[in-house]
Amino acid sequence: MTFPGLLNKIFDLVLNPLISLLFGVALLVFFWGIVQFINSETSDSKRDEGKKKIIYGLLGLFVMFSAYGIIRLILNTFGIELQTNYLGF
Repeated sequence: MTFPGLLNKIFDLVLNPLISLLFGVALLVFFWGIVQFINSETSDSKRDEGKKKIIYGLLGLFVMFSAYGIIRLILNTFGIELQTNYLGF
């Protein structure tokens, strides 16, 4: 098995599902924070909790997009072409 073939297997079996799961969790936290922020008009503590969830969700999405960019940069630097698109992009 060649090195690019091994990388394709790793991306297909491990990284793609893991990254997709983490994107989904971050997006879920973000939207849950929005719902919590909107529903708690009178309670300042609940609004603050909603704001924190929104920030954590956005931070998680930023980290995941950055990790994707760094992985693509490293792969392109070494000239490694993947057979499948990483994260569907």
